[in-house]
Amino acid sequence: MNQHRKEQGNKEDSAEKDIVHADNVLTSGDQGSADADPEKRGGFQGPYRKSPAEKKLLRKIGYTFLPVVTLIVMVQFADMTALAISAVLGIYTDTGISGSEFSWLGSIFFLGYLIYQIPNQILLQKLPIGRYLGVCLLLMGVIMLCTAQGNTFPQLAALRFLLGVFEASCLPCIYLIVANLYRREEQTFYFGVVIACQGVGSIFGNLIALGVSYMGNRRGIIMWRWNHIIFGVITVVLGIVTFFFLVDGPRSKLLRLTKEEEHIVSLRTEDNAVVRTNKIKGAQMIEAIKEPRLYLICIAVITTHMQTGGLLIFSAQFIQTLGDFTSTESILLKLPGGVASAVLTILASVIANKIHQVAYVGVFMCVISLSGVLILAAVPDGSVKLLGYYLSWGMSGASALLAATVGMNVSGYTKKILYNSCLVAAGTIGSFIGPLVMLEREKPRYITGMIVYCVGNGLAIFCFLINRMIMARENKRRLANPPEHEPDVTLGLTDVEDKTFVYKL
Repeated sequence: MNQHRKEQGNKEDSAEKDIVHADNVLTSGDQGSADADPEKRGGFQGPYRKSPAEKKLLRKIGYTFLPVVTLIVMVQFADMTALAISAVLGIYTDTGISGSEFSWLGSIFFLGYLIYQIPNQILLQKLPIGRYLGVCLLLMGVIMLCTAQGNTFPQLAALRFLLGVFEASCLPCIYLIVANLYRREEQTFYFGVVIACQGVGSIFGNLIALGVSYMGNRRGIIMWRWNHIIFGVITVVLGIVTFFFLVDGPRSKLLRLTKEEEHIVSLRTEDNAVVRTNKIKGAQMIEAIKEPRLYLICIAVITTHMQTGGLLIFSAQFIQTLGDFTSTESILLKLPGGVASAVLTILASVIANKIHQVAYVGVFMCVISLSGVLILAAVPDGSVKLLGYYLSWGMSGASALLAATVGMNVSGYTKKILYNSCLVAAGTIGSFIGPLVMLEREKPRYITGMIVYCVGNGLAIFCFLINRMIMARENKRRLANPPEHEPDVTLGLTDVEDKTFVYKL
């Protein structure tokens, strides 16, 4: 009987070994790969091999989580950019707003977005993320429907402000869920997918607007109002779907985890260093505020979003000035911009994931973006200028890698929420400034805006490189002085407190 139990125990141990990953253990046989990658040496989160069971779990997360989250990002982005398309669908003549008022409608959205970040950070830690995001999406849809009834600048400004308030919840929620669901090695790609969906959302929004442009002013309703009505209805429906069907954590009931999968989730949680808690830890917030990394990332995000914010709001009318295009043709020419944004973002994420150099790929994306802005500034008109517009969306790839940098290199639940909130707040500031430097008197070349965006690209490159240098120096120090004991992952330690934590460069 004892012999039988011993054999049974050996079988269970063998089965367990198929699941456990060598995240914190390196054998002598692994030394070659450890030497090849200095981040995986000396007992620090070494290479691992996914078991068939984990691959199956990853696929389950993919088909359960990704369809809903991609729809959320697409629709949220389409809602945000509906104003840009309204510029060629009759909002100027219908409401009597001026060019400068139109700029303020673009910017005031981001003011609401920014103001809501502090309440959003508290609610994120206290409420179920899926339910919270679903309610915010529902309210966004209602506001879009109300915007279709706006007739004056004050009315439209108030509604755009409120739209910004509720849209402010979307990306922080999604960033936090991605960081919870995926291993650190997987996050670069999946953050890229999230940002790429903004480009797909641009395509989706433009296709809807294209259909609206062919509809004309049906039933006495001006085209730009139809555009807001359609997106309002879509967003309300999506809010209801999100409330009930969004997977918002690795142990969500929607995943229907088996006992084996629950064990795998525990191991993945150790790797991504995120332990959810409802308690707001002030020490983690203070630690984050003291870090130069936070400010470097925020500066980079501000500079990247200045450009995307400005070009987004003025894109349709900007393209219209490049030639004698109708409203429908201007919308059609916006489509490749969305494609360029999505393709460059996925390209950046795949390359960074392949060569394990997030910062250097981010610099490369900034160079592509800079070349596009230089073309916009230097070329008066023609197809080459249109090429510059498309290349300028390289900044989307840089933005995705900044989000991935936070996701992979910040641990501690409160600290990660603060970083994500600052990331979104910085993007909001940039997007607020971006349209304001596109001066109406300088159209169609907008020289001041192009100069500001060129400087922004240069600052983003600088921040990527300095941030990498700081993390590389800390990695070298930790690898030279490894801790004697592994920390308890259930304590929810920050990346500073956990001395086995190695930053992904």
